[in-house]
Amino acid sequence: MIKVIPSEQRFRLDAGWLDARWHLSFGEYHDPANTNWGALRVFNDDVVKPGGGFPMHPHRDMEIITYVLDGELEHRDHLGHRGVIGAGDVQVMSAGKGIMHAEANPSNEHDTHLLQIWILPRTNGNKPRYEQCTLGTESRRGQLLPVVSGGDVEGTLHIDQDATIYVSSLSVGERVNRGVTRTS
Repeated sequence: MIKVIPSEQRFRLDAGWLDARWHLSFGEYHDPANTNWGALRVFNDDVVKPGGGFPMHPHRDMEIITYVLDGELEHRDHLGHRGVIGAGDVQVMSAGKGIMHAEANPSNEHDTHLLQIWILPRTNGNKPRYEQCTLGTESRRGQLLPVVSGGDVEGTLHIDQDATIYVSSLSVGERVNRGVTRTS
């Protein structure tokens, strides 16, 4: 059964430099009845203030997907990866056996609004990796655009899990259909 939690009822963290709404139990928000949904472990809606960011910190055995809604986000890690993604762009960091990384809003004037999604991998201890894709906001207009998959959807970034993430931008009243076929 799916429980709908309206945005204003989700846990909110205001850390000054970060204004976050968390869909699932995470960090300071602890709810044993709301820790994950299948392999989905984290779904955060974050606004990072100008110059704000997460300092270097570790992760392991997690598929971390970042989708920027507005502004820019800079990534750097101990393996030498560095990249900036903007509105409509997506990045995947497979933490694998361990990675240290930092994320920051490189702007001194504008907020960065992003979604961060953590998915448990099928296999623990993989080699850490990072990739990003520049899509922009127009590529998602009026359609369901697959951006991340378990490697079975052409043109998507890869994660180690049986999951596909789609993005879309619809006008008021506009609908899209993923084309799900149900069998009896």
